[in-house]
Amino acid sequence: MPVSLSLTDALGHALADKRIDILRQIGTCGSISQAARAVGVSYKAAWQAVDTLTNLAGTPLVARAVGGAGGGGAQLTEAGHQLLAAADAMAQARGAVLSRWQATPHAGPALARLAVRTSMRNQLPCVVERLVVQGQIVAVHLRLGNASDGDGAAMGVPAALAARITRESAELLGLQPGLAVRTLCKATAVRVERGGRLASASGSAVADAPGIHRLPAKATRVVRGESGDEVSAELSGGLQMVGFAAPGSGLRAGSPVVLVVEDNAVVLALAEV
Repeated sequence: MPVSLSLTDALGHALADKRIDILRQIGTCGSISQAARAVGVSYKAAWQAVDTLTNLAGTPLVARAVGGAGGGGAQLTEAGHQLLAAADAMAQARGAVLSRWQATPHAGPALARLAVRTSMRNQLPCVVERLVVQGQIVAVHLRLGNASDGDGAAMGVPAALAARITRESAELLGLQPGLAVRTLCKATAVRVERGGRLASASGSAVADAPGIHRLPAKATRVVRGESGDEVSAELSGGLQMVGFAAPGSGLRAGSPVVLVVEDNAVVLALAEV
């Protein structure tokens, strides 16, 4: 996992969701389960919040201790404390700006619409590697990780992922090689298979068919379900993803898995603070 902290990515939408609140409660309570109750979310959602923030920050924010069904203890890392301090400073700055706009007609509702929450649980930092124009469609090839990470392959971060978008979208986003973006993908769009031949020790993602990418990973949590087993998995570079395996998959924490993602399911976003 990279050691540098990316405040810009991690705080890109802190105003609009509960992830920062969960992190703050972990620092106060010393427990992920207690933090979940304090914020009013499930224990699983709190874990996902920590995973997502860690992905976006580029470095561990919480040191976790396994403690069985109760969840065990947890404490913030130095990076976690830095992130909260930055969040507090941003909240004060936003408050000062908003107070100056209170008397402006329609300003409040307009600013509120800028704070967007999303149901997409997979949010990963990426860097644009290259753009391939195919008529009205652009294939955006991506490297997982932050722009400051350098050579992702050296850290074992899967290097191959792509999104298919229209030329207009690519132009409006101003996409170009080297640009840091955020990829979003629904958990239900990620198929989890048992690791095998394609889950190589090198940790590189494999495209076994045009538009389909297979990312080797290790299962960290598995929740059984009649419609499918929900699997949280860690990629070789430390990034976290969530997907679904077939019911009765037999997967458990520690199992090698492959995350199958189609490029049509990958959404790109630019985060600005």
